[in-house]
Amino acid sequence: MTSFPLYSTPVSADTWNVPMAGSARFSWEYDGGRERLLALYQKGKDKQWDARDRIDWDLEIDPINVAGLPDEFNPLHGSDLWSRLSQRERDEVDRHQGSWLFSQFLHGEQGALTVSARIVQSVPDMDSKFYAATQTMDEARHVELFGRFVHEKIGMYYPVNQDLAKLLAESLEDSRWDLPYLGMQVLIEGLALAAFGLYRDLATAPLVKHLLAYVMQDEARHVAFGRLALKDYYRELTDRERAEREEFVIEGSLLMRDRFTGREVFETLDMPVDECMECVESSEMFHLYRSHLFSRIVPVVRDIGLWGDGVRSAYESMGVLDHAKSDLLALMRQDEEIADRYDADRAATELAARKAEVDAAMEAGSE
Repeated sequence: MTSFPLYSTPVSADTWNVPMAGSARFSWEYDGGRERLLALYQKGKDKQWDARDRIDWDLEIDPINVAGLPDEFNPLHGSDLWSRLSQRERDEVDRHQGSWLFSQFLHGEQGALTVSARIVQSVPDMDSKFYAATQTMDEARHVELFGRFVHEKIGMYYPVNQDLAKLLAESLEDSRWDLPYLGMQVLIEGLALAAFGLYRDLATAPLVKHLLAYVMQDEARHVAFGRLALKDYYRELTDRERAEREEFVIEGSLLMRDRFTGREVFETLDMPVDECMECVESSEMFHLYRSHLFSRIVPVVRDIGLWGDGVRSAYESMGVLDHAKSDLLALMRQDEEIADRYDADRAATELAARKAEVDAAMEAGSE
């Protein structure tokens, strides 16, 4: 079944064609890879999973409040605009916001799928090719599960956000092999990881919590991959080359800062867009949310060595500079543990249900 009739507004074309520059690089060195990357590759192989089996798709979702969050999480809540809306209109805003959010997650994962395949092609060393190949499979799985979630549980798609589309295009169009790493692994994946974590922790809908936890278990490895692969390379850059990458980071970070304002929802519903955006920009909840989105980006940017005055100044003006102190390794360990705990809880529940069935059968037999 085609998804096009389910879009909130018609998409302009069946495909989006992005011209790509650069070379496909082959390596004849098949030994001597970096141990950290090879260990990450092994972990990527060990951690493969099937979205059909690991996720309980029978769990119900309220399409009006997809994540089951309180009204206070909506940036329009408490404003004069919100008070003028009827309950039916508020429900429609909530439904569209849920569709928009998970559609952006879906489109971002397709971007990650394309970029990780590009990394396999363009990266010069074999250990990076190995890991990027496992990431490509991960991203295909994420596209599959987010696509199924939006289609079956929400029933409405939104087109790709233009800030995300611009950064994807810039990451793919540049001929330098490291730019897809920097755009996707550090900026886009880093932002997505933080957003996933926030909704995983605050959502009350079990399906949303489980889906995001399992995706995050993969994404934590992807961000680690970008960090390990770029750290050594950027240490050898000239001052001019480093300044070019830092300019890319600043521009990309500004695009990512504006990615989750949700302007498209207000436009689609024919609401007063300027008033809506004023509510969003003045919302204390939204400012906390936007700051949190950089909790996975800033420490990686610092760690890979793109930490010049311009980058620090940009992050300070955005109010996210303190995230440089975050313990990224601890956050990634936590992502792993939460996903494993959900698996253990589900296994225990299934075992208890099976035991209850057996006990009931034995009792019926004795009677």
